[in-house]
Formats: sequence, C-alpha cells, structure tokens
Amino acid sequence: MRFVIVTGMSGAGKSTTLKMLEDMGYFCVDNLPIPLLEKFAHLACTPGNEIEKAAMGVDIRSGVALSEMEKILEKMTLTGIKHEILFLDASDEVLVKRYKETRRSHPLAKAGRVDQGIAQERKKLAFLKKHADYIIDTSQLLTRELNVELDKIFVKNEEFKNLVITVLSFGFKYGIPSDSDLVFDVRFLPNPFYIDALRSKTGNDREVQDYVMGFDLTKTFLSKLTDMVEFLIPNYVLEGKNQLVISIGCTGGKHRSVTLANKLYECLNGQKEYGVKIEHRDISR
Repeated sequence: MRFVIVTGMSGAGKSTTLKMLEDMGYFCVDNLPIPLLEKFAHLACTPGNEIEKAAMGVDIRSGVALSEMEKILEKMTLTGIKHEILFLDASDEVLVKRYKETRRSHPLAKAGRVDQGIAQERKKLAFLKKHADYIIDTSQLLTRELNVELDKIFVKNEEFKNLVITVLSFGFKYGIPSDSDLVFDVRFLPNPFYIDALRSKTGNDREVQDYVMGFDLTKTFLSKLTDMVEFLIPNYVLEGKNQLVISIGCTGGKHRSVTLANKLYECLNGQKEYGVKIEHRDISR
C-alpha cells in the first residue's frame, strides 16, 4: 500500500497533481478535514481492501486544523502507517502571476494583496515542506513535464532528483530571463553571425558549433564555467534549492549562447544527484 499526502502552495498545482495521480491509479481525496486524516490513512492501509495506492490533498484551506497535522503525522509514524509527503512549490512571482491570470483570490489574502497571502501561507506550511519526501517546484514546469516527474516517482519508483537545473540560452537584445539564478555573457566570443555561411544557422547546427568551439578562448571559458557550476551545485542542494536556472546569453540568442548552453548541458547531464534540461528561448526569433 502506498499512501501519499499532496500539499503545497496554493496555485502551485495540487489539484492538477491529484488528477494526474488519479489517472495513474491512485484513489484520491482532496481537502478532507485534518482530524479525519489518520482514519482515512488507516482505512486505506488496511490489509485486504481493494485500494493499493491512495493520495490525499491537504492545503491551507484546512484552517486552524492545519496546526494539528504535525502531531497526527507523528502518531501515524509511531503506529506504523507509512506515508509520503509531496510538496508542490513555486516562486512568489509565478504564484502572483497565476492568480492574476485566473482572477482568483488567495485563500489568505481576503481583501488584501495576493503577495501578502502568499507570505502568510509559506509560514503556515513551512513544517510540511520541512518534512516533505519530495519537493517539486512548478515555476518553470509545463503540465506534461509535471506528469513525467510524477510518473517517475509514483509509478516507476525511480530515484527522485530534488534539484532540477535548466540551462537556458537567450539573446541580450530581448532581455535577460527574469527567472535566472546565474547569468553568463558570451558576447566576447567570435560571432558566427558575420560568417555568411553560418548566419542563417544556429548553435544546434554542427557547423556553428565547430566554429564557436574552434577557439581556445571558448574551450577555456567552457572549462572554467563547468568547474564553477559543478562546485556550486552541491551547495545549492544543501541549501534545499529545487530549481536552478543557468542563463547563457549572446546578442541574438541563436549562435554562441546556444552552442555554449548545449555544451554545458552535455557536461552536466546524466548526474544522479540532480536533473538537467536545456532550453533555447530566442533561437527562433
């Protein structure tokens, strides 16, 4: 029997997650009163019943009863009821944007500002995030990407990588990505744009890659960049960071930045401690 408690910040995707888990064969219940949590878990975990996998949604709507949850979880552990906690998170900026787009009011904001409600919610849910077995930051995740992560954890039982690194190429002429954690400027490298045969191609093409990487300056930069990033990552993991966006920019975001982003991705990909994905924001502009 597998029993999962799905919780996290309002607007981070809890309802979507429960629907996905339901499609994966989980018996799902949302917003059950906290005092009934232990009883529901006990019934779900009783040997011989037809439920093999269950998930229960818990969020800030539980009100004052939420403060009782820590004791209930401790009691469940002592009585042998195994459970896992999935905490869905997102940056304050993304949560505010989502609330504005849907025109919904935050459960704690009332007539006040959304960001104030989010700040209160973070404080109230801090203990759940601390005890979480899995933390998924949905700030940059597409719905299909969230589904893939859930499938890995709760269906395929693969090892969960708490830190997801996005290597992102961009063009400075279109602005620095607002969600960047680290930004690197590669405009000092020779520019393929001024080579007629390469101008229409991108850093995904072998010809451009060979040109950009054909300079000792580029190779030295990539080596030093990789060394620094590999030094930083374990410290970000210790800090509890869930998302790291490494942005690499050139003038237009098509040649040098794409090449270096691809090379850095190749250097980082395949690690067990974290997941890595690659994105090229301005390559088609």
